[in-house]
Amino acid sequence: MRRVRLTLGLFLALVAIATSSLAASKSQSEFDKIKSLAGNWEGKATEGNPVHINYKLVSGGTAVMESILEKSEAQMITVYYLDGDQLMLTHCCMANNQPRMWADASTSTPAAIRFSFVDATNLSGPDDGRMHAHSIEWKDADHVTQHWTWRQKGEEKVEAFELQ
Repeated sequence: MRRVRLTLGLFLALVAIATSSLAASKSQSEFDKIKSLAGNWEGKATEGNPVHINYKLVSGGTAVMESILEKSEAQMITVYYLDGDQLMLTHCCMANNQPRMWADASTSTPAAIRFSFVDATNLSGPDDGRMHAHSIEWKDADHVTQHWTWRQKGEEKVEAFELQ
């Protein structure tokens, strides 16, 4: 009986290590894909407004800073980074809050990374407006689409950026 317990315990430990390694490997490959965006991207937003997005490796390559300039007055920063074995982002919004999101492995694919809301700083209540979801979809190496989901008082609006 003791031997069975020991064998079962070792098996479960190996499964846990393997699962953790797979998650870390997937997150690292997703982060590497975001790193591959380094440089300037131009495109159009949902309403047809021009948008300029710059991706820059920062902090010794441990983070990617995305600067979004849509119209001349609206600039926002998003930082992508690994938190252990999880790909995360923090979005510094012009709404004066900072949502954090994690890459959702259950909905992401090799061609699209989808982020889900975790929490935010500088919100006074759950109905305050904030970015609630985000995705980056690769059509090919030169064409990327971003979707940003804004949530306020339970209603959502999606803004898309078609970039090249």
